[in-house]
Amino acid sequence: MSGGLTKRIIPCLDIKDGRTVKGVNFVNIRDAGDPIELAQQYARDGADELVFLDITATNEGRKTFAELVLQIAKHLNIPFTVGGGISSVADASRLLEAGADKVSINSSAVKRPALVDELALEFGSQFVVVAVDTRLLNEAGEPTLDYTKYPVEAHHYVHTHGGRQATELKTVPWVKEVYSRGAGEILLTSMNTDGAKTGFDLPITKAVVQAVDIPVIASGGAGQKQHFVDVFTEAGADAGLAASIFHYGEIPVPELKQYLATQQIPVRL
Repeated sequence: MSGGLTKRIIPCLDIKDGRTVKGVNFVNIRDAGDPIELAQQYARDGADELVFLDITATNEGRKTFAELVLQIAKHLNIPFTVGGGISSVADASRLLEAGADKVSINSSAVKRPALVDELALEFGSQFVVVAVDTRLLNEAGEPTLDYTKYPVEAHHYVHTHGGRQATELKTVPWVKEVYSRGAGEILLTSMNTDGAKTGFDLPITKAVVQAVDIPVIASGGAGQKQHFVDVFTEAGADAGLAASIFHYGEIPVPELKQYLATQQIPVRL
């Protein structure tokens, strides 16, 4: 879905052991700072929303830090999505009560798709973000970016557990399913481009945008201001999400938004 609404810029805070971290292609994790300080900084800088992902919650089989959510929410005046280890209405309820505006589910939705219906029914679709970690694979099951040889529909597969586990699910049919079950937004991360700073994965983003009638947040690969222009104009994404370019000050949010405005991309300045 791509309307005439303003495009959103969303910093993502991946949280591990109470600290913000960042990796490349989902590995080689390094520290990026205190999440509360970063959250406050992004709010001051004009970020439209924040996404907070407890990246090891599912893998370690525990729940997201509701306490940390509470602390971050106290200091924020912009919408705030939380994900990691949410597998029930009760889990989501705890986070929404702690101050989250939306919840993001990924592995738990793949394991039990009815969770999407349950959350949408309980809280409304606008609270339910389905995160999809996807990877283009060749016939040997290895990552590739050769779209000429491997078309999106047939070769993009959903991964779970922080990208550690491949599934048999093909990405485009999966996003259609969660949309039909009541998801209000898709957070699409291309594992092929994640952390590489070579640009968003435009073919899969465009395919997902065209497959559903809800907002799509593009994630994975932002390295330059022009990459955001490309994902908004060529792929039709509703929002662009990034982490390390913001955390390490490579592209400040205000500078990015000013640039987008000069490129006739509608943004909130």
